[in-house]
Amino acid sequence: MADPARARRLSKRISQIVASAIEHEIKDPRLKNVTITDAKITADLHDATVYYTVLGENLDSKPDFPGAAAALESARGVLRSRVGQGTGVRFTPTLTFVADTIPDEARHIEDLLAKAREADAELARRATGAKHAGDPDPYRQPREDDTDDTDDLDEE
Repeated sequence: MADPARARRLSKRISQIVASAIEHEIKDPRLKNVTITDAKITADLHDATVYYTVLGENLDSKPDFPGAAAALESARGVLRSRVGQGTGVRFTPTLTFVADTIPDEARHIEDLLAKAREADAELARRATGAKHAGDPDPYRQPREDDTDDTDDLDEE
């Protein structure tokens, strides 16, 4: 088992090496819009998982996840060689590429927050002319009749 700090440094270095290799060395056009977001490595430093996301050509186009996955799979050997050269560890870890779900989750959270803001605005709109139910002062007030009854008994 490796030191957790060493594993963290190695995973960061792996993500940098893979991102640089995709950008500068691998000429596959399907990898043009691929961004490496994170890398995780097992405690024994034998297996690395590289997380990536794919951007569309423009805001309206949908990203090509299957094409990017196929391109990363075909470039896996070259990328592993680059990782081995760049890290200098005894055993070069195997690379596994996983599509990152964080952008989708962030979009889902943004949608939920927008719904919550709309519900809050609707509630504030309804509350503008509302009045409290019941009396304005909800606490019991002492009866004035009780004080008069005790005065009558004292006089007799």
